[in-house]
Amino acid sequence: MPDFRKALSDGKIYFFDGGYGTFLQSRGLPAGMSPEMWGLERPDVIKSVHKDYVDAGANVLTSNTFGGSRPKLGADVDVIGLNREMALLARSVAGDNVFVAGSVGPTGHFVQPLGEMTFKEMVEIYKEQIKGLVEGGVDLILGETHFDLAEARAVVIAAREVCDLPVALSMTFESPAACLTGTSPATFIDTMQNMGVELMGTNCSAGPEQILEVLENMQPRLSSPLLVEANAGLPELDENRNTVFRLQPEPFARQSAKFVDVGAKFIGGCCGTGPDHIRALRNKVGDASWKRPVPQEDCQIVLTSRAQTVKIGFEQRGVIIGERINPTGKKQLIAELQKGQFTEAMKFAEEQIAVGAPVLDVNVGAPMVDEVEILPALVKEIFSQHSAPLSIDSTNPDAVEAALWEYPGSALVNSISGEPGRMERLGPLCKKFGAPFILLPIVGSKLPITCAEKVEVVSELLKQADDLGIPRRLIMVDALALTVSSKPMAARHCLDFIKHCREEWNLPTVLGLSNISFGLPARELLNSSFLTLCQGQGMAAFISNPNSVRLREALYANEVMLCRDPQAEQYIERYAEWTPSGDGGQSGAAGDRKEEKTGAENLFDAVVKGDRGSIVALVERDLEGGRKPFEMVNEDLIPAIMEVGERYERKEYFLPQLLQSAETLQKGFEKLKPLLEASGDVEEKATIIMATVEGDIHDIGKNIVCLMLKNHGYNVIDLGKDVPAETIVDAAEENGAKIVGLSALMTTTMVKMEETISLIKERDLDIKVMIGGAVITGGFCESIGADGWSTDAVAAVKVAKNLLQ
Repeated sequence: MPDFRKALSDGKIYFFDGGYGTFLQSRGLPAGMSPEMWGLERPDVIKSVHKDYVDAGANVLTSNTFGGSRPKLGADVDVIGLNREMALLARSVAGDNVFVAGSVGPTGHFVQPLGEMTFKEMVEIYKEQIKGLVEGGVDLILGETHFDLAEARAVVIAAREVCDLPVALSMTFESPAACLTGTSPATFIDTMQNMGVELMGTNCSAGPEQILEVLENMQPRLSSPLLVEANAGLPELDENRNTVFRLQPEPFARQSAKFVDVGAKFIGGCCGTGPDHIRALRNKVGDASWKRPVPQEDCQIVLTSRAQTVKIGFEQRGVIIGERINPTGKKQLIAELQKGQFTEAMKFAEEQIAVGAPVLDVNVGAPMVDEVEILPALVKEIFSQHSAPLSIDSTNPDAVEAALWEYPGSALVNSISGEPGRMERLGPLCKKFGAPFILLPIVGSKLPITCAEKVEVVSELLKQADDLGIPRRLIMVDALALTVSSKPMAARHCLDFIKHCREEWNLPTVLGLSNISFGLPARELLNSSFLTLCQGQGMAAFISNPNSVRLREALYANEVMLCRDPQAEQYIERYAEWTPSGDGGQSGAAGDRKEEKTGAENLFDAVVKGDRGSIVALVERDLEGGRKPFEMVNEDLIPAIMEVGERYERKEYFLPQLLQSAETLQKGFEKLKPLLEASGDVEEKATIIMATVEGDIHDIGKNIVCLMLKNHGYNVIDLGKDVPAETIVDAAEENGAKIVGLSALMTTTMVKMEETISLIKERDLDIKVMIGGAVITGGFCESIGADGWSTDAVAAVKVAKNLLQ
């Protein structure tokens, strides 16, 4: 049996197979039928396709299980059995000379808060599928064509809970800048590398020339081998109105061979490619060798959210970790947390982000607060509204674990001390979830004071981490600042320890800055001076109140002195008008002026910001102030969601922000709806029937379109997925619909759209038809006689408005 891990580290280029959907259609796959279910009926065809790819020179075969999860197959299918059989088919052809990758595609669902499914539920779904693949003898687990970072992480965690096989993860990107839910190629790489994924890359969505820019955007911190599988160009319609990919094998091979230059070790094909494409690709690449990518940026730690990376390292800008979401000394925050309410916490989050904190520490430890319940709930609430990565701060390991199960990226865990059993409990969790953590040099009740004492404690903790297989890329060290009022040498010991961590271990350090000045006057003066000294020794981050003007002044000035602010650009932008304070108080009030107002102040802002927590209170405030409900809808809510749509189109917002704003508007409208109905001010808008066509079980895009249409006041009737044409037209006729919206994701099912259009014409109904889906084009729309088309929810609303004019 070949060893895939050896292949990952040698100097050779390997070749995956090509596409299966269009290729299987040419071998008899019926339109709209699941390739996986058909594979059970016709294993001979699946084996013949695998054999054709091996004969073409593929080193890796992909199992016919892309849609092999429970949500895709249905409740009555033996998921483990199907995946086992499909893996065995590939294994029987591969023998001992070719690898088999167990293909795991998207479920068609989003995890909370974007969808209804919990992250744990999604992991369990994937575990079921992966168990079958492992039983069938695959060499690696391959998550492919994923478009949400949380779901990609679910595949990785499920694989780790089922087996010890290598894991590969390939994401698809809507543009070179980001995937559907806003994750950039670089943030995807950062998160996967933190999780220890051994092979990562991209597939589908574009041809080789278009996908090259995505690969270039993966480079900044890439140190792992890449997998790249481009389509055979962009989809087009042939003379028979079938979707085709026209890029021929030779130009496909010539363009794809360039992937080697950006770190690709495994290259294959996706939609529209076949054995001839793989044969040509192998011939073109020849005996080219592979070298492991060297990161372009010097960076020791990366934290990620779904849409953002924060870099921590000796050559990176100092990172403020905002400390305000902490119950200590905050009576109102404690009272709210005890009730499971987050208004005050969310206010602190927005305040800190507004003044520039790139990371937020989240601590809910207080009497009568159930941390295991409240910490993950607050983490979810914060990341649903803000993209700043979070630091999960708790002494309760169960609460930390619960929060990690909710977080969609690489959170920071604060912290792992020398307390007996804490490393054994939290270290493997951090490794599993790809969560960097802070090593706290404390054992028992004794605080280490000198540098030597801290070195001794951390050395032992590092040995424990090494024994657990935890990579150093997940570790930073708390320099443990003690107050100089009681321990005069504390600051000097701290500085020595920061230097030691940098020079001896190459580990970045962090500390709680304000501890140093406890019990002394003018604490901010001491804190800012200490910050400068620590940064000079190599400290990379600090936990502090980012509202401190003096600290921010010191930070921006330090970055200029440490040559981490080229041409002092950020310093000049922020402090060009700075004026010194002569009274010993806060300085620079005129200079440190780049602060934003926080919190939604009106209905428009609440919708644009997606502030679900304040929308109802703002509606009530405006009603008490005498505003009319109809005026609030037309002057605030609708213009706000249109502004959100424009930001989405400009790629300033991505799907999470779009959904958050849509749900906020919906919440406000639900409060106003009874009043609108009582006053007779409800504007009757057209009824729109929405459905995914027969044979297609994908409905994420259609569900988002439904939500956006409802937000614009339309009466939307959603018939669901896999809906026959007759059912759609019957519903449209019965409900007096003005528009029918049809969705299809697969090239094999988009042809079903024409059946609905033909039936509407047969019945002579005055109903417009708009169509949508990733593979839909204007040419296809025109060829089947549809009245309009779109590829996203914002555009669909505009199409609907135009059709009703």
